[in-house]
Amino acid sequence: MRHLDKSIEALTESYTTYGLVNFSGGELLPSTQGVATIVSGFEELVFPGFREDEAVDRDNLLLATSEKVYRVARELIKEVEKSLAFAAKSGNSLWSGKDSCHEDAEIIVENFFDELPQLRVLLADDISAAFRGDPAAKSIEEVIVSYPGFEAIAVHRFANFFWKAGVPLIPRMMSELVHSQTGIDIHPGAEIGESFFIDHGTGIVIGETTIIGKNVKLYQGVTLGALSVKKIEANHKRHPTIEDDVTIYANATILGGETVIGRGSIIGGSVWITESVPPDSTVYLKTGEQVVRPKK
Repeated sequence: MRHLDKSIEALTESYTTYGLVNFSGGELLPSTQGVATIVSGFEELVFPGFREDEAVDRDNLLLATSEKVYRVARELIKEVEKSLAFAAKSGNSLWSGKDSCHEDAEIIVENFFDELPQLRVLLADDISAAFRGDPAAKSIEEVIVSYPGFEAIAVHRFANFFWKAGVPLIPRMMSELVHSQTGIDIHPGAEIGESFFIDHGTGIVIGETTIIGKNVKLYQGVTLGALSVKKIEANHKRHPTIEDDVTIYANATILGGETVIGRGSIIGGSVWITESVPPDSTVYLKTGEQVVRPKK
């Protein structure tokens, strides 16, 4: 085992040479486990009784909710403060700066909990969309506890709040947490309207500047991506816009920031789209040829 001493010495030397060390006493990065715990806490608050081992006691609902909110808020302030301190150090903070990161974190967290009741309303619409849209769904409860598409949507709605609030790191950590669990990759910057339904879901990719309207339904393997991945285009709209009441079937690929899928359209499976589609169109493959026609 003495050979390990040489390995340890080489490893610690690499810390100095290559960096990438989250030093104690410096601006620590948010904890992956901490963010996962926070997301679980959000879900307990949004779906009381569905994420715990015990049913909710209606007689003590206010007290139990208060305890959960304060517990989650304390953990969230700690992780948001780390994120803001990291951004302040790199000069990328949208907030007031390193000396007031704790106060800024408290403001962000307070704003999030102010918004949480409205997020519940959005998620209730998403649940209803899943129940209506999937003949296999036997109950609303089944959607909440077992649908990976709904899990991905719920976490996205949390992450999107922090993305719009200018919190670094944490929104991406949330999106990658649920990505690893469901195989559904939604960038936290994507804007998604109400009553959104993902059926099956595995392999779906939704890019940062995607805009999705109301009552949209996606199947597995759909990509809403960019035509170009050049870094110089990072601050431009690179991903498509999907208008209201659109259905996109499995493995369809829709690319480009100027690409708009018009309201009420149906996009068939495995098509490749890089140009806008008029409202109320049907796009499908026919003997190797891609066809766009008005819906009947």
